[in-house]
Amino acid sequence: MKLGADVGGYEIVTKPTNAGAGKCLWAFATKDGAEYFIKEFLELKRPRPDGPGTPEQKKVMLAQCEEFELRHRTIMDRIDPMAPDAGNLVVARDFFCEGTRYYKVTERLHPAELVAPHELPPRQMRVLLLTLAASLQFLHRIGIVHGDLKPDNILLHNPSARGLYTAKLIDFDDAYLAGAPPARDVIGGDHVHGAPEWIRYLHDGGVGPERLTTAVDVFAFALVVHTYLTGALPVHDGSFTSTAEAVNTGVTPVLDERLAPATSALLRRALSADPAVRPAMAEMREVLDDEAALRLTVPRAGGSRLRSSFGSRPPVAAETSRATTRHADRGSRLRINLTGRPGGTD
Repeated sequence: MKLGADVGGYEIVTKPTNAGAGKCLWAFATKDGAEYFIKEFLELKRPRPDGPGTPEQKKVMLAQCEEFELRHRTIMDRIDPMAPDAGNLVVARDFFCEGTRYYKVTERLHPAELVAPHELPPRQMRVLLLTLAASLQFLHRIGIVHGDLKPDNILLHNPSARGLYTAKLIDFDDAYLAGAPPARDVIGGDHVHGAPEWIRYLHDGGVGPERLTTAVDVFAFALVVHTYLTGALPVHDGSFTSTAEAVNTGVTPVLDERLAPATSALLRRALSADPAVRPAMAEMREVLDDEAALRLTVPRAGGSRLRSSFGSRPPVAAETSRATTRHADRGSRLRINLTGRPGGTD
């Protein structure tokens, strides 16, 4: 993929880069007057009949490619972008192989200027969280787990610059059908926002694929809600590299004491080690629909509160280990929001 090249009928109009994109290249493109975001996967190559490798090696590579294609096309086919509650999903418009490389195309969005969600008023926060929750509820209703829910994959959208921000959910590269995730050595996701059962599955901790259900997203959504409302993740012992790791050992994460009681109670359940205890997205939406649940209270005199601002790491909650880095780099997961700048800040 090069500037000015034609890739599957799309003209590449910016210099491809892998900045913030893991094992893939990305660029902006145009086709029939419309703007697109295009991504080239680098990790997986479809073998050529006359290419290098033994017949056995090519057979293995082809099987991997077919599994990769099936997972991506299954997600694309199952999501109807015109369905109610699907309007804020930024899903693939095209997915194809050209030569030995795979490409995925989505529409290009021009998001709002960077804002710190925790600085938004309750009325705006309500719209932001409800649009995100509605998108997740839609996915869960059709049996899809997003699989990589985190602030980097949520784009704050306000096209008129006068209305309320909505949440656009992007990057479905790691999505899978509930109970049928990719194999341990293939599955993607984010260590910091991963669920306890995802961590155990990843490291063969006695968790089978059937345990990775939509509750994985609920755990991540609870972390996003806490971050959006307070500017930081929950706090846990510094010996753990993520909230899920702490929860897996029986440690209860410390929530910001400024949270409304209803919100604290909801997040505690959503951050449970047991997926069956976590509320469904419908219940999450019901609680977050009340602006009173989104208001922070003044901490008691001498009380503690989380100090990290949005966009920075809490002192102990988001430190990463070698395993974190390894899984963050695995696959072709984008760290950008279709905007042109890493982190979705364009």
